[in-house]
Amino acid sequence: MLSVNARTPFLEIARECGVSGAAIHQRIQKLTQSGVIRGFEALISPAAMGYETCAYVGFFLSEPSQFDSVVEELQKIPEVVELHYTTGKYDLLVKIYARNNQHLLEIIHNRIQAIASARTETIISFKEEFRRQVPAATI
Repeated sequence: MLSVNARTPFLEIARECGVSGAAIHQRIQKLTQSGVIRGFEALISPAAMGYETCAYVGFFLSEPSQFDSVVEELQKIPEVVELHYTTGKYDLLVKIYARNNQHLLEIIHNRIQAIASARTETIISFKEEFRRQVPAATI
């Protein structure tokens, strides 16, 4: 229930599960302490904040020793909202939100391409159709 709506009151969850509010509170504390629940967040609409362009940039690093320094530099770019180590085609894959295509071009040319001797490939997302959490029914 929390993965669908993190603002669901514990007492509502308790009623639905047929247990006490204290039991739900303790269970959520255990899930948090064990790392199953990493936190609670407010999901902000990028478009409502003026970020109309979403893109994914794949990095082909020329040297494996560059990983740490590239990650450190990418963390300094606020428009980079996700970074993943990957297998296959890319060494790293980052998700970027930009105000528009021109802003995306500036981020790539002025900040990303200056980070490492790496080649990049950019994929622009036209629309996020859905986003969800992993199934929690087995927990």
